[in-house]
Amino acid sequence: MTELISEELPITRQNPFDPPAEVTAIREQARISRLKFSDGHLGWLVTGHHQVREVLGSPKFSNDPRRHHLLDKRFQGEVPEDGRKSEPGMFLSQDPPDHTRLRKMLQGQFTVRRMNQLSEWIGKIVDDQLAHMRSLGGKADLVKEFAMPVPSLVICALLGVDYDERHRFQEDTAKMLSLEVSFKEAMAAFARIQEFMRELIARKKADPGDDMISDLIATGEPTDEEASNMALLLLLAGHETTANMLGIGTFTLLQHPDQLKILKDEPEVVDNAVEELMRYLSIIHFGPVRTAVEDVEIDGHLIKAGDTVLTHVPAANRDPDKFGDNPEELDLRRPASGHVAFGHGIHQCLGQQLARIEMRIGFSKLFAEFPDLRLDVDPEEVPLRTDMGIYGVHSLPVAW
Repeated sequence: MTELISEELPITRQNPFDPPAEVTAIREQARISRLKFSDGHLGWLVTGHHQVREVLGSPKFSNDPRRHHLLDKRFQGEVPEDGRKSEPGMFLSQDPPDHTRLRKMLQGQFTVRRMNQLSEWIGKIVDDQLAHMRSLGGKADLVKEFAMPVPSLVICALLGVDYDERHRFQEDTAKMLSLEVSFKEAMAAFARIQEFMRELIARKKADPGDDMISDLIATGEPTDEEASNMALLLLLAGHETTANMLGIGTFTLLQHPDQLKILKDEPEVVDNAVEELMRYLSIIHFGPVRTAVEDVEIDGHLIKAGDTVLTHVPAANRDPDKFGDNPEELDLRRPASGHVAFGHGIHQCLGQQLARIEMRIGFSKLFAEFPDLRLDVDPEEVPLRTDMGIYGVHSLPVAW
């Protein structure tokens, strides 16, 4: 059988809420196909739900960036070998045993029980932000006034970061996640956030508080460099992903009034609604990336040691083999559990329970407080984050 080979990965979305149509077409032809990386390496593209879970859950694949072939043409020839090594504490891009050791230090902070205990406190933050939005009159940018502040306030308070210092990391976070900046610009932004976190670790060591970073330091386990990079990861992951889900999730619901009516009329559906929005939107363009450390056969394909594999979460989350005959439709009553929007395997999102609570409370209270919320521009005028690694909307003008 002739193998399907893609010369490059399509990322242009024809519909703001759907994966690129070309990727959907690839998945329908082959759940696993070949993909040519920017250095000419002939790796793999995995678009099927079952197959993505198999790759992400297998110890035969590494998440060490030094093993990966580069997909992004911008970085080809720009990234030195030592620039691809994982920084101490960056457990997201490390394999066991380092990944296991570092993640274990934080797991107790993100248990379901502990996150549920925060519900009332998060609800108060949401209420305050909605009151602020109402005080602006009859219209606002929902991203600026609600979607971004809520998760930023939450993660800053949990970590012990002064919210008034958010400009020191939010601007540089945006540069790091941009698909249009150079490698040098991205690295410079990363270095500035690292410096901010080193200063924070030093302050916490001198004057501990009642927060996650102080608790992490108090264990005496991580080095200062590990602690600062672990805190950096939590800070970035804690505000960017949830903020964009709140933003584009609201946009999606406003564009699907039948589904929004279900959320308003049946508040008990909100937990499943969050899962369905996560599945339906999948706010990364593609990834995660893994590289085989030994030969492994998946779905009849022999992936050889050294082959880099690009999994495609948005395509996998629309796979009819898992989600039935109409995976392209938003259905808040759909049994959406099992999606891979939070990843799968040992790198599955550590803060997923926190994100779920923020979205559950955020969407519920937003539409309870503003039942007549509507777009204040034509849908085509909403600026989409097609230029960013984390997808969403740059702004969402709304009125009530």
